[in-house]
Amino acid sequence: MSDEEQWKRRLALYTAVRFCGVAIFFLGLAVAYSNVVRPGGWPQLGAVIAIVGALASLLLPRLVRRGWKRSDSGES
Repeated sequence: MSDEEQWKRRLALYTAVRFCGVAIFFLGLAVAYSNVVRPGGWPQLGAVIAIVGALASLLLPRLVRRGWKRSDSGES
């Protein structure tokens, strides 16, 4: 695999991880403020899901990047 192909795959994975976190965040907002789970919304559950999504979109891409740095430097 060429270096360019590797970086394209990494960018796609990085973007997908961040996008999934944002999607989970918006799912939490939908649960909190719409009739997705129960009529009138469920603010407590929605808040928990939204916080998990926000943390996932912020922290998971960093963990992925850290793993790539380790594999590029040859550490195990």
